[in-house]
Amino acid sequence: MKAIFVTYNQVHTDKVMRILDQNHARGFTKWAVTQGRGSQSGEPHYGTHAWPSMNSSVLAVVEDHLVDPILDALRELDDGSPEQGLRAFVWSVERGL
Repeated sequence: MKAIFVTYNQVHTDKVMRILDQNHARGFTKWAVTQGRGSQSGEPHYGTHAWPSMNSSVLAVVEDHLVDPILDALRELDDGSPEQGLRAFVWSVERGL
């Protein structure tokens, strides 16, 4: 099992959810409002007057074979609008309940 953590500009919410649905990643935890800034470029997403954009984040635990198709679809989404911001990270899940 793998955990995929995705943080993205809120404008991508429907598309990220669709990617998870299309790849049968049914279970997830979503944070509707998260703040952050990119490590290399992009504007901060703080929800303030100066930096009004906001992020959302989602954590989905999936079978190993689902990781690559999900990451490929997320990469395609990010490549289509890199100024919006989207990052995804994968961790191994050792145990679950």
